[in-house]
Amino acid sequence: MRQAHQIIKRMDLTEKGSRLSEQDNKYLFEVSDSANKVEIKRAVESMFKVKVTGVNTLTRVGKAKRNRRGQLGMRSSWKRAIVTLKAGDKIDLT
Repeated sequence: MRQAHQIIKRMDLTEKGSRLSEQDNKYLFEVSDSANKVEIKRAVESMFKVKVTGVNTLTRVGKAKRNRRGQLGMRSSWKRAIVTLKAGDKIDLT
């Protein structure tokens, strides 16, 4: 079994994430590509001491980018998890 810090890479602090956390009690995380929903749920519960009611995941596909010499490169793909917490639970973002 992997450790929680190996599954959760970082919290994704965006405008959409701020709106979701205020209105729907949902938080965004960048997670390991090989992590599944059960592992993500256990990792968030152990790291932040909250109760998770749902986990949705999606893979953000890397974009093709050109450098200044015109060569084509790729940004990395990464996996995002949208974690819904029990009513009353909260993660302190500060």
